[in-house]
Amino acid sequence: MVGAPEVENLMTNWLGLPLLASAHGQQIDDLIGWIHIFMFVLFIGWGGFFIYTLIRFRASRNPVANYEGVKSHASSYLEGGVLVVEMVLLFAISIPLWIARVDRLPSESEALVVQVTGEQFAWNVRYAGPDGKFGKTDVKLIDLQTNPLGVDRSDPAAVADVTRVNQRLLRAGAPDERAA
Repeated sequence: MVGAPEVENLMTNWLGLPLLASAHGQQIDDLIGWIHIFMFVLFIGWGGFFIYTLIRFRASRNPVANYEGVKSHASSYLEGGVLVVEMVLLFAISIPLWIARVDRLPSESEALVVQVTGEQFAWNVRYAGPDGKFGKTDVKLIDLQTNPLGVDRSDPAAVADVTRVNQRLLRAGAPDERAA
């Protein structure tokens, strides 16, 4: 049986994936591997179907076009079956992974809640002050150099708010955090 270090070396060397840098890295690599396996199976299936139709309906075998078309609904049922299988695979993989991640989110009292605002070529990160409340913002107060988020510093809740550009600060030893 292959151990975790051997699997990690296989993933990094053979697939060109970077070394694991998080607690969930192996799960993410496994998911990427399964997605590629499913894509390969679909590629082989649809490629085989394409080759079959090229051979089956080649011009030498069917020199005159058939304007009546196919009378059966077999292709419609086949397409519906493929759709159902693909949807089952999608939901069978995504829903359990989502539930596993969402189930372990810390409560807001345990987590550091931050506001992250995207801007062209920058991320504006805002932390609430010691009171844990975000102050008011106003579009009229936005100044790209000194106040990119338009924080109203006259609001008592906003006086201690801290803003950073392209810097996300994490507390050591704190539970997983989430952005608001």
